[in-house]
Amino acid sequence: MPKTTEQSNVKNIMIVGVGGQGTLLASKLMGKAFVEKGFDVKVSEVHGMSQRGGSVVTYVRYGDKVYSSLVEKGEADIIIAFEQLEAARWLPYLKPDGILITSTQAIDPMPVVMGNAEYPQDILPSIRAMGVQVIDVDALGLAMEAGSAKATNVVLLGLAAHYLGFDKEMWVDVIRSTVPPKTVAVNEKAFELGYNAIA
Repeated sequence: MPKTTEQSNVKNIMIVGVGGQGTLLASKLMGKAFVEKGFDVKVSEVHGMSQRGGSVVTYVRYGDKVYSSLVEKGEADIIIAFEQLEAARWLPYLKPDGILITSTQAIDPMPVVMGNAEYPQDILPSIRAMGVQVIDVDALGLAMEAGSAKATNVVLLGLAAHYLGFDKEMWVDVIRSTVPPKTVAVNEKAFELGYNAIA
């Protein structure tokens, strides 16, 4: 199948963050949901210094038939960013009409921690000024409200569910069948808070 045909019916999602934020679980939940809906799905995880708080990106592609697992620059329909600087770092991959869903959290990268650089100011206003559709939420705050900072990923998934399609109950079912049993209640609440973050 020619690449142009594949591009026309394949959706591209990028999940970006730093190590330890739960980006991989978010991609697993998405991939499982798309498979259950009958789509061909490719998930590719790229680790930087993930155990050291380095950049981590996961590509999730789904459609009738997906041949490659990677997303090229300018091809992402949705970027889900767990942190503002990562949102800016991966912005070139977003389509002109794509959506950036991001947590307002700011995590200092190593050069800032070491005192060799300063964390950029006004990242999200600057991205909006470029004409990008930005949907932002205090995902960490909502995760804490749900009962665990580790649920930030599911808060963002709840927010993204508005743009990913499928009914809310299907997403909840996928969460229930995927996360450890003892964390189901927290993750359900986190999803609900993220889902309701859009009025």
